[in-house]
Amino acid sequence: MSFNEAHLYLICYDIADPRRLQKVHAFLRRHAMPVQYSVFLARLTERRLLNLLADLARRIDPRSDDVRAYPIPRDADAVTMGRQYLPPGVVLADPLIGAVLDPTAGDEQENELPECDKPDDRSEK
Repeated sequence: MSFNEAHLYLICYDIADPRRLQKVHAFLRRHAMPVQYSVFLARLTERRLLNLLADLARRIDPRSDDVRAYPIPRDADAVTMGRQYLPPGVVLADPLIGAVLDPTAGDEQENELPECDKPDDRSEK
């Protein structure tokens, strides 16, 4: 991984104290896009990721809080269910982020549901 090449990262946290939670959330909103309550997506170089994590380390209590950053491969496919952050048909302008967050990605595939996902007659009752 190049130190100056930007990559996508999923940044997640579990903060025990409500006051620290508010500070971490506000900080991450300035540097990343929220995709769920405590999950953010950021496009960062390795240098910026290290700086971001160092800034987060100053805002948390490592004895009770948990912060994680997961790199997302360029060819990753995302599966989403339930309420989505982006409205249907909206794709972000960044091609890296768009590939991950485009809710219609993969629609050209066959629409046949796998056997386990087909509606069950009993669930209608």
